[in-house]
Parts: sequence; C-alpha cells; structure tokens
Amino acid sequence: MYFAVFAGLLLTGLIVFAPLPSWVWAALAAVVGAGLLIVRHLSRGTHAASPTEPTYFLPPPVENREHRVVDVALPSREEDYDFLFSATVRWSPLGGTTGEEGANLGSLAVDAILARAMAITRNRPPGRASLVQHELNGVLGTMQPDAAERVRAMAESVVLTLSDHDRQRLDKLAEIRKQKAVWEHERTYEQSRREYLGKDVLKDPGSAVVWWLARNDDQVEKVVQDLGILAQVSSAANNQEVPDHFRHLPQWPSSPRPADDGEPGTSGSRCDPSAADLFAAFLQSADFPDGDPQRALFSRQVAECLTKYGKQGIADDLVHRFDAPDEFMPDDEAPPSGRPGEGPPVGDLG
Repeated sequence: MYFAVFAGLLLTGLIVFAPLPSWVWAALAAVVGAGLLIVRHLSRGTHAASPTEPTYFLPPPVENREHRVVDVALPSREEDYDFLFSATVRWSPLGGTTGEEGANLGSLAVDAILARAMAITRNRPPGRASLVQHELNGVLGTMQPDAAERVRAMAESVVLTLSDHDRQRLDKLAEIRKQKAVWEHERTYEQSRREYLGKDVLKDPGSAVVWWLARNDDQVEKVVQDLGILAQVSSAANNQEVPDHFRHLPQWPSSPRPADDGEPGTSGSRCDPSAADLFAAFLQSADFPDGDPQRALFSRQVAECLTKYGKQGIADDLVHRFDAPDEFMPDDEAPPSGRPGEGPPVGDLG
C-alpha cells in the first residue's frame, strides 16, 4: 500500500515538472498499474499463508434450579403414622436443554425426589425419624435422573419429623410396652417363686426341714422345736392334712402351763394361739412360775383392766385359765360371782 502511494506521487511529479509525449505517460501509467496489481496479489498471498486463530463455539451454560418442599407426608412402616418431609430440591435439564415445550421440569424433579425418599421411609419405623433423616441426606445428596430421563435432581437440607400428636402417642405406647415387660418379668418371677416353694421347698415336711436347715445350718435345735410348724405349713401349702406322725408335735409354740390342766382350747396342737396362750408365754418370760401367788394376782389385775376396756370374754378366759384365788384379792374388791368386776385401778405388784 505504501508502494502504491509512493509511485502515484512520483508519477504526478514527472507529469507536472517534466513534460513528455503523451504516449510515454500512458506507458508509465500502465507499468505503474501492473506493479500495483502484482504488489496487491503478493500481499494477499502473504496474508493467506499466515495461520488463523481457531474459533470456539461454547454451549450456553445450564443453570441449576431449585425448589423448596415443606412437610410432605411420606408413609412409614406403621400404618397411620406418616413422616413429614422437607427439603430443597435442586435440578437441571438433561442434555443442557430447557425441556420440551409445556413440560414442568421442576415438578418432575420434585416428584423424582419424593419417589426416592418414599422408597426408604415406607420401610422405616416412625419412632426413628432423626435416624432416617440422616439416611435420606446421604441417599438424596447426589444428582440422579428421573424415570423419564428429562431432569437430574438432588435434595439438600433434608428434615424428617413427626407430628406432635403422633410423637406423643408413640411415646405413650413405648411407655406401656416397657411397663408391660416389667410386669411380665415380675409375674414370671412370682410364678417361679411359687413353683419353687410349692413344688420344691414345701413339697412335704421333709423338704421343708431340709430347706430350713440349708438356710439356718447353725440352729439344729431350733428346727427340731419347729418340726410341727414346718409340717403344718407344708400340709397347708398342698391342701392336705398334717401327717399322723407329725400331729403329736406342737404346731405352735407350746404353752408354758402344765400339759395336764385339761382345759379346752389349750392343747399344743391349736392352729391359732388364744390370748390366754400368749399371756401364758408372757408370764413364763416374765418369771411368774406356776404356783406363785403373784402370778395369780397379776392375772386377776390384768383381767380387771381388760374388763374396763370391754374385753370381758378374754378377762373370763384369763380368770378360768389361771384360776386366780379370791384370797389374794382384797375382800372389798373380790366380786361375788368370781369374775373380775369394776374396781379401783390396778396397784403395784410389789
């Protein structure tokens, strides 16, 4: 280009300052034009030989989209107990397109996520909502295509809960199950104890004696004294009569009074001790021996106290049992019938 400009200036100067015949100027113009054509052709060849930079055509970026779902009911393993599912669903069209015309790709993505979540929750117990939540966060945390392969979807910030009423009912049922388990264990323990006592310990008087000795191996004399009681307990446990060879044994702590007093209701074989029997044991432990005048006097005074408190029957039993003579009582206090009556308070024995 610079050469053409220079040649044009040179030709113009010659025409102006050096007049020549017209055919000479025509020849010079032809030569200059040819030179310009050659230079132009060479210039184009140089530019064509130089390498050209490649042009890259990039597809338009695919924009990830998201949709928030809140408290969607998903079934659990227990009927009528639904999980409440909340999450942020992220999705993008497959192939980088915007989808077919009229297709709601966001709804397809949400449906795909709910289907994946439901496949897990329907096999999980409702009482483990927090544990299932972590499982869903792991399973739904990867992009996967839907069944129609139109979108890819994943879920973030998954929250899985139960309604307050369902959680309270489950807590109550769990407490009842625990109480039932404890009750069944207690019942089994009680049944085991009854079977052990009835079929082993109290199977017969001999087994009761062996059991007593095993627990009190240093009190042989005591078990000999209680043979009648053990025989009675064993027979009662099996709804049987006391065996004949045990009936002569006292089945209650024997009364300290003489065995030949011949009074009714005082035999050592009584099943239940009377008040007089217990009072006799008290007199023995208090060192009131038979025949002691103080024993009879004390018995009469106790009988009087019982009469004052309305226990006339027991008072009569004490008087008849211990035969307190009237001569040990003041003349003005001895009742004419021989029974204790109303009188002054009991005095000191000493």
